[in-house]
Amino acid sequence: MSTDPAPNPHPANRAGPAAGPGTVTGASPDPAAADAVSRTRHAVAELHAELVRNGLVAWTSGNVSARVPGTDLLVIKPSGVAYPDLTTESMVVCDLSGTRVSGELSPSSDTASHAYIYRHMPGVGGVVHTHSRYATAWAARGEPIPCVITAMADEFGGEIPIGPFAPIGGEEIGRAVVETLTGHRSPAVLLRSHGVFTVGATARDAVKAAVMCEDAACTVHLASAGGQVTPLPPDQIDALYRRYQNEYGQR
Repeated sequence: MSTDPAPNPHPANRAGPAAGPGTVTGASPDPAAADAVSRTRHAVAELHAELVRNGLVAWTSGNVSARVPGTDLLVIKPSGVAYPDLTTESMVVCDLSGTRVSGELSPSSDTASHAYIYRHMPGVGGVVHTHSRYATAWAARGEPIPCVITAMADEFGGEIPIGPFAPIGGEEIGRAVVETLTGHRSPAVLLRSHGVFTVGATARDAVKAAVMCEDAACTVHLASAGGQVTPLPPDQIDALYRRYQNEYGQR
């Protein structure tokens, strides 16, 4: 199956120049920036509950981050803290180099990669990482998830691509995410032998993509167990994607 980038990539997946120096620092942010940080910390803390509610994480694995509007800052989950213990106050504020600027706890071990994504994909406002079971099984096999159901065409605009293996702890994962998703309509990527990364215009959009990625991975796995699956024709994928992105829901 072709893994060529789809036309008309998702707005969040358009690569851009790396972000410049931060507009605020942790030392003396202006009132508007401080308010934006506070609201973002609250939103990110609440969104982590969606990962648990949808069965996407185990123990302390996984994380959500969000770009702080109007700044060159991000908010991310602290490393190794149990989901029931997460609070607004425990969320960590970092600059776009991944350096902590506010918060008492150490940020996620994936922070450098989240920061890399924000620097190189200016349309991204939220990033999610999970090891959800079915999607990670596809990643373990090193296979993209083929677009064989309408829900995948709606949400992902084609297959969910497979990216390379990358070591944890630095920017390498972020680089793999950016290189794989740039030019794709999919907001989700499977990293080989690792798990799922999703992006979105907002952190909530990225969480939705993670939920839908796992749902698609499960459905297509079950279908494949019963025999060969056939991808939808490209023109049907395009039509479904346009309808869902431009007409579905309340406008």
